[in-house]
Amino acid sequence: MTNPTATPEQRLQELGFTLPAPRQAAGNYVGCVRVGNLLFMAGQGTDQYRGKLGQDVTIDVGYQAARQCMLNLLAVVKQEIGELSKVKRIVKLLGFVNSDPDFTDQPKVMNGASDLLVEIFGDKGKHGRSAVGMAQLPHNNAVEVEMILEIEE
Repeated sequence: MTNPTATPEQRLQELGFTLPAPRQAAGNYVGCVRVGNLLFMAGQGTDQYRGKLGQDVTIDVGYQAARQCMLNLLAVVKQEIGELSKVKRIVKLLGFVNSDPDFTDQPKVMNGASDLLVEIFGDKGKHGRSAVGMAQLPHNNAVEVEMILEIEE
């Protein structure tokens, strides 16, 4: 983490990232549901990264796809709560990796999302996580990520 007193938005900028506009839901669901001080985020893929890990997508490209999924998730969080500094703790990630049957490095791919959260939020960004291989994802996305986070009331 470059500047421990910076806001999460400032850390994103220091890292060279800009949050995209929140993506529209692709069906009859919402981007997040707030229950008390928890936000349950719908899965986010990307518009840029397509294909199957272990076939036509490398681990490094999958890592970048997971980072982009996280930026897409954070855009929805910011829209919902206004400022990312209201994030108290990242609780859990669930990563879906579009995988060739022989591909077993899903955790390395998901490190893209996890590393970004720690770079932005420090210790508050450390979380539980599952990384699973899938036979296919919607729109042939390489990666999709869900997140649960705790926010300040």
